Amino acid sequence: MNISNPEFDAEYLANEISKFSNARILVIGDIILDKYIWGKVSRISPEAPVPVVEVKEETQMLGGAANVAHNLASLGASPILCGVLGNDGNGHELLSMIEDLGLRTDGIVMERGRPTSIKSRVIAHSQQVVRFDRESKAPINEGSLATILEYVEHVAGKLDVVLVSDYGKGVVSSRLMEGLKVLLGAKEVPIAVDPKIGNFACYKGVHVITPNHHEAGAYCRFSIEDQEGLVKAGHMLLEELKCEAVLITQGKKGMTLFEREGLITHIPAVAKEVYDVTGAGDTVIATLCLGMAAGLDLVSSAVIANFAAGIVVGQVGTSAVRADQLQMAIQNHRR
Repeated sequence: MNISNPEFDAEYLANEISKFSNARILVIGDIILDKYIWGKVSRISPEAPVPVVEVKEETQMLGGAANVAHNLASLGASPILCGVLGNDGNGHELLSMIEDLGLRTDGIVMERGRPTSIKSRVIAHSQQVVRFDRESKAPINEGSLATILEYVEHVAGKLDVVLVSDYGKGVVSSRLMEGLKVLLGAKEVPIAVDPKIGNFACYKGVHVITPNHHEAGAYCRFSIEDQEGLVKAGHMLLEELKCEAVLITQGKKGMTLFEREGLITHIPAVAKEVYDVTGAGDTVIATLCLGMAAGLDLVSSAVIANFAAGIVVGQVGTSAVRADQLQMAIQNHRR
């Protein structure tokens, strides 16, 4: 078992971030509206043993595949977002939020009869009290799937990477993934996937997947408790899914990159304080794909992604990293 720790030139990586603005990335997946109810708790309800939250503010942000696109845009790129929204008030609200970021919306399908996915979180004293979801996990309809694949065919020749953000809300399926592989294979456009438990069989043959250790363990049917289990899971994912690489994120332990050539690289976490892991996976795959689009090798791309994740987990709520923040974090590391 030969696991290496990456050596990197901080100045070089920071300079490479300036190339992110040239990246041509298509994001396909489940678009979600993240709502936050902010308040404080000073007493327990007399009706039940639960905290009473005094609401002070309500905000909403882009979630799911839309948060991935937000991260890409915040780092200087101009991504294309492709997915499905319900043809309802929340769907049109989300569409406006995406347009306000200056992102293209011509790849987004509005599906009648389908509710827009919403995750509502109640936050008190920087801690999540409860989350409630409104959503459909049913597969998108045949017309929506056909429209998405037609759109991908239209833009495929202009892409560096296709990023699939699977939140299990019905957009990503075996038929979508097979269609993407056919359309993108001839163009040699790599596919990167942020996976969802239950859908791993769909990802066979993609370039890279980025499961967390819980998702990797669920697919491999054992809990990843130590380095031996981690390595076993990484090899199993590579072999069974026929991927070129697997990046397993492990929270405060960092992330480990498994490449088909046999190289295993562990990248220690850099976050000093962790307040909220919401959206960290979005940030990781967005930054990894930007590195790939800029021509960096996977190890260098994963190192930059690790720094980006270290920034977002230090903030409460879904957030996106700016290019200047990321450059500073890399340049200041261990100084």
